[in-house]
Amino acid sequence: MRLHLLTAALLLTIGANASGQAYRWVDREGRVHYTQTPPPPDAKGVQRKNFRGGPTAAAELPYATRLASRNFPVTLFTWPDCGNPCDQARALLVKRAVPFREVSVVTQKDADELKGLLGKNEVPALVVGTQVQGGFEEGVYNGMLDAAGYPSTAAPMPIEALRKIDSAAKAHPQGGEGARAIPESEAAGR
Repeated sequence: MRLHLLTAALLLTIGANASGQAYRWVDREGRVHYTQTPPPPDAKGVQRKNFRGGPTAAAELPYATRLASRNFPVTLFTWPDCGNPCDQARALLVKRAVPFREVSVVTQKDADELKGLLGKNEVPALVVGTQVQGGFEEGVYNGMLDAAGYPSTAAPMPIEALRKIDSAAKAHPQGGEGARAIPESEAAGR
């Protein structure tokens, strides 16, 4: 009986891999179910697994990138009207195929988080591990990524595969100079 349940679970997982997602949930009697369809509203312990890995799936990134990403995660702080400096910072990360989280500073909380990192509200701001650089300076950005172990060249990947848009990340380093300042009046209105 156990072998049949294990086989059924394995087949559901394989089938889910083809369709992209699977659900694990527990019914009222305590039975565990594996399905490709969403569970009923009264299900407990619902777990959703998405098997549609994009190009950022761990197996597709170079080992050095996976290691650097785990040890020195990258966050890029931007704001909607940043323009060329933010575009250049984004392009550099994409060119080097660096997985990164982008935080668009649109709320007061995000502005406070950025100010806590740099001591002022400036974008773009790059965070690599615990190091922060305000403003876009290509040489400094490359130096930070090199020091963290990110490869200087990589196979091209689309930005959607590398970027995760998220809320403000927490870090505690000091910022650099040369960044575009966000006026306090703008930061307060965001």
